[in-house]
Amino acid sequence: MTRPLTNAALRRHALSIFRAAVQRRLKRIDFSRFRNIYVVGAGKAGVSMARAAERVIGRRITAGFLNVKDAGGAKLRRIELHECGHPLPDSHGVVGAQRIAEIAEAAGREDLVLCLISGGASALMPLPAPPVTLDEKQSVTKSLLACGADIHEINTVRKHLSLIKGGHLARLAAPARVEALLLSDVIGDAPGVIGSGPAAPDASTFRDALRVLDRYSIRVPPAVRARLQQGAAGELPETPKPADPVFARVRNTVVGSNRLALAAAARRARELGFRTLLLSSQLQGETREIARMHAAIAREIARSGRPIRPPACLISGGETTVTLRGDGRGGRNQEFVLAAAIDIAGLPDTVVFSAGTDGTDGPTDAAGAIADGATLARKPDARACLDRHDSYHYFEPLGDLVKTGPTHTNVMDVHLILVGSQQ
Repeated sequence: MTRPLTNAALRRHALSIFRAAVQRRLKRIDFSRFRNIYVVGAGKAGVSMARAAERVIGRRITAGFLNVKDAGGAKLRRIELHECGHPLPDSHGVVGAQRIAEIAEAAGREDLVLCLISGGASALMPLPAPPVTLDEKQSVTKSLLACGADIHEINTVRKHLSLIKGGHLARLAAPARVEALLLSDVIGDAPGVIGSGPAAPDASTFRDALRVLDRYSIRVPPAVRARLQQGAAGELPETPKPADPVFARVRNTVVGSNRLALAAAARRARELGFRTLLLSSQLQGETREIARMHAAIAREIARSGRPIRPPACLISGGETTVTLRGDGRGGRNQEFVLAAAIDIAGLPDTVVFSAGTDGTDGPTDAAGAIADGATLARKPDARACLDRHDSYHYFEPLGDLVKTGPTHTNVMDVHLILVGSQQ
């Protein structure tokens, strides 16, 4: 790659790199020794994971049921795909979670419960613990999403309001063998956090859940706080902990993650001729601040060739947060691009791209957005839109929203900064 790259070329390459980052794989297991095989689970990657399970196991599947966000009209032979609400749980999710719990509870010692969990499973598999109602759980989830709490904190609360999360699914399935295959959408890939860990030990407590609510000053329905307080006082059983015997025949395996996605993106970037630097797969924090840091590195590359010379590709991933203070529309990836676009304004041959690997970003139909150094010249009101978190309506008239449709995977976000030439 000898000539400076134009913004148009960099945009095409960014999309190519992102597509390479979306991957799925399913761990093969010896299924021959089980009397019955039950396939259950939930998540935005549920369709592709269920298809892979049917290809591998076929007619050996006794019954199967997965809660998914969008089945896309898919019909499988052995596994039922049940569409539910996300990011806010709904009544369809409750019905599906009850069916999943029934299947797990019916399994015996000679049976296998194959649990397929991917990003979004927490919201897609709601089974509120009485007296908490679905409406009350929806209210809590909405407040947690809006306050800037990270996924670990959100799931700590959700586990302690559920009859199926936080290891409870493993408890229901015991003494059957449980193989949980996990597509990670969380920092660190901890099985107890992915999908709120339905088949994994839970290290968090009722007291931890109360601390999350207090940390963000979240007002919750009386029934929610009463349950958490009862649990903290020892009046309710805790979620199963690592030493609990229910996990004697349980194995959780991470089969896909943001780290693996970024490695694939880096390989593709190098194939395209970019000098590539993978910054981190564990980004956390306020989205716009993380974006500004990326923009600062882009400016340094363009002006000094450090830390790598152009043509350069910076790759990072993780799951940042947006603390909502405005009434706009968007998602963390669109906000990332908007914040970075402000700081790279006027910089030639530079593109910023960010998208969710699941094909969605916040409550929008976009996966993310893309911008370059000339974006603000085309639409100058970027700061006003950023202040009210209205990134969607900033990028929509420019045609710079990234819309992939459902990808049937979910391994958090991919951020790309491409710098084509040095000033």
